[in-house]
Amino acid sequence: MLLHVAQTSRLIASLVAFTCLLTIPVQMVAQTEPPLPPTSTYPRMVGYLGILHPLVTVDGQRAETNFAGYYVVGFPIGLNLWKTKQIGFSMEVVPLIRAENGSSRVSNVLFHPGLLVNLGHDITFAGRLAFETSGRYGITPVLNKIVRRGQIVNYFIAMPLPVRFGNNRPLSATIGLQAGVVF
Repeated sequence: MLLHVAQTSRLIASLVAFTCLLTIPVQMVAQTEPPLPPTSTYPRMVGYLGILHPLVTVDGQRAETNFAGYYVVGFPIGLNLWKTKQIGFSMEVVPLIRAENGSSRVSNVLFHPGLLVNLGHDITFAGRLAFETSGRYGITPVLNKIVRRGQIVNYFIAMPLPVRFGNNRPLSATIGLQAGVVF
């Protein structure tokens, strides 16, 4: 009788174990591939904030450097609407502050619409039109590179090359350096 009880208890334990195995989801015992990263849907909009330092401005008569007798700094604020992964539209507004002789003021506001082209490897080309409250206008080609990706924001650096006309002044070209965050 003792043998019969032992066999019965083993049979019951085997049935319980088999039933438990049947209730474990197949995904837990099968090898699964890691989940794919989330894909962005388009169109999509991102915003950004930055700080801009014009470094050198050259016109037909001279070359002027920032930090020599005055300091100009800009604060680009913009929205990018990406139509696809490759192409988008951007609208940027840049208030520029000039500090000179112990005082500072908003010396200019730049309206900067443009076309965005994704060049790959976190590099974007922006071809912008430029309309300044100072009466100048022109174009600004910009190369932009994401240098660090974060969970909430990405950090970028950019090199704008503004070319300006108008307001009874000679053609000028500037080299600038910009850094900021995209969110």
